[in-house]
Amino acid sequence: MFYQWRPYVSVAQRRRQAAREMDKLSKKGHPVSPVIIEGRTIARTFWGKAWCDNLEQYSDYENRMPRGRTYARNGSVVDLQVAPGLVTARVSGSSLYKVEVQVAAVARRHWESVCADCAGGIDSLVELLQGRFAKGVMERICLQGTGLFPSPKELEFSCSCPDWATMCKHVAAALYGVGARFDASPELLFRLRQVDESELVARAGADLPLSRKATTSKRVLADGDLSELFGLDIDAAAPPARKRAAVKKRKAKAREKPKAKTTVRRSKSKKR
Repeated sequence: MFYQWRPYVSVAQRRRQAAREMDKLSKKGHPVSPVIIEGRTIARTFWGKAWCDNLEQYSDYENRMPRGRTYARNGSVVDLQVAPGLVTARVSGSSLYKVEVQVAAVARRHWESVCADCAGGIDSLVELLQGRFAKGVMERICLQGTGLFPSPKELEFSCSCPDWATMCKHVAAALYGVGARFDASPELLFRLRQVDESELVARAGADLPLSRKATTSKRVLADGDLSELFGLDIDAAAPPARKRAAVKKRKAKAREKPKAKTTVRRSKSKKR
Protein backbone atom coordinates (compact mmCIF):
# COMPACT_ATOMS: atom_id res chain seq x y z
CA MET A 1 0.00 0.00 0.00
CA PHE A 2 1.44 3.36 -1.07
CA TYR A 3 1.24 6.34 1.22
CA GLN A 4 -0.94 9.17 -0.09
CA TRP A 5 -0.63 12.80 0.94
CA ARG A 6 -3.59 14.31 2.69
CA PRO A 7 -5.81 16.62 0.61
CA TYR A 8 -4.93 20.31 0.53
CA VAL A 9 -6.53 22.45 3.24
CA SER A 10 -6.69 26.24 2.80
CA VAL A 11 -5.01 28.52 5.31
CA ALA A 12 -8.36 29.96 6.42
CA GLN A 13 -9.77 26.50 7.05
CA ARG A 14 -6.66 25.44 8.92
CA ARG A 15 -6.92 28.50 11.16
CA ARG A 16 -10.54 27.73 11.99
CA GLN A 17 -9.70 24.11 12.83
CA ALA A 18 -6.71 25.17 14.92
CA ALA A 19 -8.77 27.80 16.76
CA ARG A 20 -11.29 25.16 17.78
CA GLU A 21 -8.58 22.80 19.02
CA MET A 22 -6.76 25.52 20.95
CA ASP A 23 -10.03 26.66 22.50
CA LYS A 24 -10.49 23.13 23.83
CA LEU A 25 -6.96 23.13 25.26
CA SER A 26 -7.48 26.54 26.85
CA LYS A 27 -10.62 25.32 28.61
CA LYS A 28 -8.56 22.42 30.01
CA GLY A 29 -6.11 24.90 31.56
CA HIS A 30 -3.35 24.87 28.92
CA PRO A 31 -1.74 28.37 28.67
CA VAL A 32 -2.15 28.89 24.91
CA SER A 33 0.48 31.27 23.49
CA PRO A 34 0.32 31.73 19.69
CA VAL A 35 3.06 33.35 17.62
CA ILE A 36 1.60 36.47 16.03
CA ILE A 37 3.66 38.10 13.28
CA GLU A 38 2.67 41.34 11.59
CA GLY A 39 3.82 41.62 7.99
CA ARG A 40 6.56 39.46 6.51
CA THR A 41 9.30 40.22 9.03
CA ILE A 42 9.47 37.40 11.58
CA ALA A 43 11.83 39.13 13.99
CA ARG A 44 12.68 42.81 14.38
CA THR A 45 15.21 42.98 17.23
CA PHE A 46 18.87 41.97 17.18
CA TRP A 47 18.10 38.90 19.30
CA GLY A 48 15.28 37.62 17.11
CA LYS A 49 17.06 38.32 13.84
CA ALA A 50 20.27 36.66 15.05
CA TRP A 51 18.33 33.54 16.07
CA CYS A 52 16.70 33.32 12.63
CA ASP A 53 20.02 33.92 10.89
CA ASN A 54 21.52 31.13 12.96
CA LEU A 55 18.75 28.75 11.82
CA GLU A 56 19.48 29.53 8.20
CA GLN A 57 23.08 28.43 8.67
CA TYR A 58 21.83 24.88 9.25
CA SER A 59 22.80 23.72 5.78
CA ASP A 60 21.43 20.21 6.35
CA TYR A 61 17.94 21.65 6.64
CA GLU A 62 18.07 24.59 4.23
CA ASN A 63 15.39 23.12 1.94
CA ARG A 64 12.91 23.10 4.85
CA MET A 65 13.48 26.64 6.05
CA PRO A 66 11.45 28.51 3.37
CA ARG A 67 8.29 26.50 4.12
CA GLY A 68 8.86 26.97 7.84
CA ARG A 69 9.12 30.76 7.38
CA THR A 70 5.84 30.75 5.43
CA TYR A 71 4.07 28.78 8.13
CA ALA A 72 5.40 31.10 10.85
CA ARG A 73 4.36 34.23 8.93
CA ASN A 74 0.80 33.08 8.20
CA GLY A 75 0.02 32.35 11.85
CA SER A 76 0.28 28.57 11.70
CA VAL A 77 2.20 28.38 15.00
CA VAL A 78 -0.89 28.52 17.19
CA ASP A 79 0.91 27.70 20.42
CA LEU A 80 4.57 27.96 21.45
CA GLN A 81 6.04 27.23 24.87
CA VAL A 82 9.71 27.70 25.81
CA ALA A 83 10.99 25.81 28.86
CA PRO A 84 14.49 24.90 30.07
CA GLY A 85 15.94 22.73 27.32
CA LEU A 86 12.61 22.28 25.55
CA VAL A 87 10.41 23.98 22.96
CA THR A 88 6.91 22.62 22.44
CA ALA A 89 4.53 23.90 19.80
CA ARG A 90 1.32 23.16 17.99
CA VAL A 91 1.43 23.99 14.30
CA SER A 92 -1.56 24.11 12.04
CA GLY A 93 -1.26 22.15 8.79
CA SER A 94 -3.59 19.67 7.13
CA SER A 95 -4.21 18.81 10.77
CA LEU A 96 -2.98 20.24 14.06
CA TYR A 97 0.50 18.83 14.68
CA LYS A 98 2.48 18.67 17.89
CA VAL A 99 6.14 19.67 17.68
CA GLU A 100 8.82 19.07 20.28
CA VAL A 101 12.40 20.37 20.11
CA GLN A 102 14.92 19.35 22.76
CA VAL A 103 17.86 21.72 23.16
CA ALA A 104 21.03 20.57 24.92
CA ALA A 105 22.14 22.49 27.99
CA VAL A 106 25.24 24.66 27.67
CA ALA A 107 28.31 22.95 29.14
CA ARG A 108 29.52 24.55 32.36
CA ARG A 109 32.97 25.36 30.98
CA HIS A 110 31.41 26.92 27.88
CA TRP A 111 29.10 29.09 29.99
CA GLU A 112 31.99 30.28 32.17
CA SER A 113 33.87 31.26 29.00
CA VAL A 114 30.88 33.31 27.81
CA CYS A 115 30.62 35.02 31.22
CA ALA A 116 34.32 35.86 31.19
CA ASP A 117 34.16 37.34 27.69
CA CYS A 118 31.09 39.44 28.46
CA ALA A 119 32.08 40.62 31.96
CA GLY A 120 33.56 43.87 30.69
CA GLY A 121 30.21 45.12 29.45
CA ILE A 122 27.86 43.59 31.96
CA ASP A 123 27.09 46.94 33.55
CA SER A 124 24.52 47.33 30.75
CA LEU A 125 22.78 43.97 30.79
CA VAL A 126 19.34 45.59 30.95
CA GLU A 127 20.19 47.39 27.71
CA LEU A 128 21.36 44.04 26.32
CA LEU A 129 17.95 42.51 26.99
CA GLN A 130 16.29 45.54 25.44
CA GLY A 131 18.34 45.17 22.26
CA ARG A 132 20.52 48.27 22.84
CA PHE A 133 23.65 46.66 24.23
CA ALA A 134 27.14 47.04 22.80
CA LYS A 135 27.23 45.21 19.47
CA GLY A 136 30.40 43.27 20.27
CA VAL A 137 28.95 41.68 23.42
CA MET A 138 25.64 40.90 21.72
CA GLU A 139 27.47 39.15 18.93
CA ARG A 140 29.45 37.19 21.50
CA ILE A 141 26.26 35.90 23.14
CA CYS A 142 24.68 35.02 19.80
CA LEU A 143 27.56 33.20 18.10
CA GLN A 144 26.87 29.66 16.98
CA GLY A 145 29.27 27.24 18.61
CA THR A 146 30.98 29.68 21.01
CA GLY A 147 27.90 31.66 22.06
CA LEU A 148 24.51 30.54 23.35
CA PHE A 149 22.80 29.72 20.06
CA PRO A 150 22.61 25.96 19.54
CA SER A 151 24.22 24.08 16.67
CA PRO A 152 22.25 21.39 14.77
CA LYS A 153 23.89 18.61 16.77
CA GLU A 154 22.52 20.16 19.97
CA LEU A 155 18.92 19.81 18.76
CA GLU A 156 16.60 16.84 18.72
CA PHE A 157 13.12 17.30 17.29
CA SER A 158 9.97 15.40 16.54
CA CYS A 159 6.61 16.16 14.93
CA SER A 160 3.36 14.23 14.82
CA CYS A 161 2.97 14.91 11.07
CA PRO A 162 3.55 12.11 8.51
CA ASP A 163 6.46 13.90 6.80
CA TRP A 164 9.48 11.61 6.55
CA ALA A 165 12.01 14.48 6.68
CA THR A 166 14.23 14.84 9.74
CA MET A 167 13.20 18.47 10.07
CA CYS A 168 9.73 19.04 8.66
CA LYS A 169 8.21 22.44 7.89
CA HIS A 170 6.28 22.34 11.16
CA VAL A 171 9.48 22.02 13.21
CA ALA A 172 11.08 24.80 11.14
CA ALA A 173 8.02 27.03 11.75
CA ALA A 174 8.27 26.42 15.51
CA LEU A 175 11.97 27.34 15.51
CA TYR A 176 11.24 30.56 13.64
CA GLY A 177 8.52 31.19 16.20
CA VAL A 178 11.19 31.12 18.89
CA GLY A 179 12.99 33.94 17.07
CA ALA A 180 9.78 35.99 17.04
CA ARG A 181 9.29 35.29 20.76
CA PHE A 182 12.81 36.58 21.51
CA ASP A 183 11.71 40.03 20.28
CA ALA A 184 9.59 40.47 23.40
CA SER A 185 11.40 38.10 25.80
CA PRO A 186 15.11 37.75 24.92
CA GLU A 187 15.81 36.31 28.38
CA LEU A 188 14.16 33.10 27.14
CA LEU A 189 17.48 32.29 25.41
CA PHE A 190 19.11 31.83 28.83
CA ARG A 191 16.18 29.76 30.02
CA LEU A 192 16.25 27.57 26.93
CA ARG A 193 19.99 26.89 27.24
CA GLN A 194 19.61 26.26 31.00
CA VAL A 195 21.96 28.93 32.30
CA ASP A 196 21.42 31.63 34.92
CA GLU A 197 21.82 35.12 33.44
CA SER A 198 22.44 36.60 36.91
CA GLU A 199 25.79 34.80 36.89
CA LEU A 200 26.90 37.32 34.26
CA VAL A 201 26.32 40.10 36.80
CA ALA A 202 28.00 38.11 39.56
CA ARG A 203 31.06 37.53 37.37
CA ALA A 204 31.35 41.23 36.57
CA GLY A 205 30.79 42.15 40.21
CA ALA A 206 33.81 40.10 41.30
CA ASP A 207 36.11 42.74 39.80
CA LEU A 208 33.96 45.82 39.29
CA PRO A 209 31.31 47.70 41.31
CA LEU A 210 27.80 47.69 39.88
CA SER A 211 28.02 51.48 39.60
CA ARG A 212 31.11 51.40 37.33
CA LYS A 213 31.32 54.42 34.99
CA ALA A 214 28.36 55.98 36.80
CA THR A 215 29.47 59.53 35.99
CA THR A 216 30.95 59.00 32.53
CA SER A 217 28.83 56.44 30.72
CA LYS A 218 25.22 56.42 29.54
CA ARG A 219 25.22 52.60 29.55
CA VAL A 220 25.22 52.12 33.33
CA LEU A 221 22.49 50.01 34.94
CA ALA A 222 20.15 51.54 37.46
CA ASP A 223 19.85 49.52 40.66
CA GLY A 224 16.08 49.40 40.18
CA ASP A 225 16.52 47.88 36.70
CA LEU A 226 18.79 45.16 38.04
CA SER A 227 16.43 44.39 40.91
CA GLU A 228 13.45 44.13 38.59
CA LEU A 229 15.32 42.07 35.99
CA PHE A 230 17.02 39.51 38.20
CA GLY A 231 15.11 39.74 41.48
CA LEU A 232 18.23 40.97 43.29
CA ASP A 233 18.03 43.12 46.44
CA ILE A 234 20.62 45.67 45.37
CA ASP A 235 20.00 48.11 48.26
CA ALA A 236 20.39 45.39 50.87
CA ALA A 237 23.66 44.31 49.30
CA ALA A 238 25.01 47.86 48.80
CA PRO A 239 28.68 48.25 49.79
CA PRO A 240 29.26 49.94 53.20
CA ALA A 241 31.35 52.59 51.47
CA ARG A 242 28.35 53.75 49.46
CA LYS A 243 26.22 54.03 52.62
CA ARG A 244 28.96 55.97 54.46
CA ALA A 245 29.24 58.39 51.54
CA ALA A 246 25.50 59.03 51.62
CA VAL A 247 25.56 59.73 55.38
CA LYS A 248 28.54 62.06 55.01
CA LYS A 249 26.74 63.98 52.25
CA ARG A 250 23.67 64.50 54.44
CA LYS A 251 25.79 65.74 57.35
CA ALA A 252 27.58 68.21 55.07
CA LYS A 253 24.27 69.68 53.92
CA ALA A 254 23.11 69.99 57.53
CA ARG A 255 26.27 71.97 58.45
CA GLU A 256 25.83 74.41 55.57
CA LYS A 257 22.44 75.76 56.73
CA PRO A 258 23.54 77.26 60.12
CA LYS A 259 26.49 79.03 58.44
CA ALA A 260 24.17 80.83 56.05
CA LYS A 261 22.04 82.17 58.96
CA THR A 262 25.14 83.41 60.87
CA THR A 263 26.25 85.47 57.87
CA VAL A 264 22.89 87.21 57.73
CA ARG A 265 23.04 88.22 61.44
CA ARG A 266 26.50 89.79 61.04
CA SER A 267 25.44 91.91 58.14
CA LYS A 268 22.52 93.29 60.15
CA SER A 269 24.77 94.24 63.09
CA LYS A 270 26.99 96.34 60.82
CA LYS A 271 24.04 98.38 59.62
CA ARG A 272 23.15 99.30 63.20
